[in-house]
Amino acid sequence: MPSALIAATLYLLITLLQVLRLKGTIASGPRPIIVLSVLTVTVHGFSALGGLLSGAGVDLGFFKVSSLIFLFINLAFLLSLLRRPLLNLLIILYPLSSIAVMTSALAPGSTGTFDGFSGGMLFHIGSSVLAYAVLTIAACQAAAVAAQDYQLRHRHTRGLVQILPPLQLMESMLFELLWVGLILLTLAIASGLLFLEDIFAQHLVHKTVLTIAAWVLFATLLWGHHQLGWRSQTAVRFTLSGFAVLMLGYFGSKLVLEIILQRV
Repeated sequence: MPSALIAATLYLLITLLQVLRLKGTIASGPRPIIVLSVLTVTVHGFSALGGLLSGAGVDLGFFKVSSLIFLFINLAFLLSLLRRPLLNLLIILYPLSSIAVMTSALAPGSTGTFDGFSGGMLFHIGSSVLAYAVLTIAACQAAAVAAQDYQLRHRHTRGLVQILPPLQLMESMLFELLWVGLILLTLAIASGLLFLEDIFAQHLVHKTVLTIAAWVLFATLLWGHHQLGWRSQTAVRFTLSGFAVLMLGYFGSKLVLEIILQRV
């Protein structure tokens, strides 16, 4: 609980600092934000892992996994800062991370835990979490592209147009994230087919079908971009649709099973 509270508070503090930087209220480079982010993600890691591990095994409940996914989202985000100017995305990611951390700490554990994971199962879980993390950043990027494109079409010269990199670079970064996310999602689906006993079992079929549907949407977008030059609003629509289907497949099924039906 203390580590969760510290992480949640730091996420909100960093968000406030970045907003003040953008408004010009404080004059500071990105370094303090990045240093604080590394510290916060580290504390978040202790909180998330502590919530997952219990004496009876690993708790893969809805809220515990949500915190873990946001941990990986923020790790991927920090790594992406080494190559791309994405710092302003933290205004979206960090408040959501704060909510996920505190909800995970305060919510009761799931009705069951798991132990004895095989190497293949761990690979499936890891690739799935990484895929969700990268594609979440891609969805945030797509939302920023949509807003930026709207402002440019209406000849607005302030707001996001001033804050974000040029639209062409934003779109390039979006497709880079989508390629990485699609590769990870492919690995997650393939490892599920190989290592799960029955990936189309009754309690998994909705998740499986929706995950494959999301893969088709992302793959279609990348094919269309390469072959037909799809970009801008078309890329945004496909990205957000694929992300919504993917999240519905995972979080929707866990929400219904664990929170509504009270099943593992």
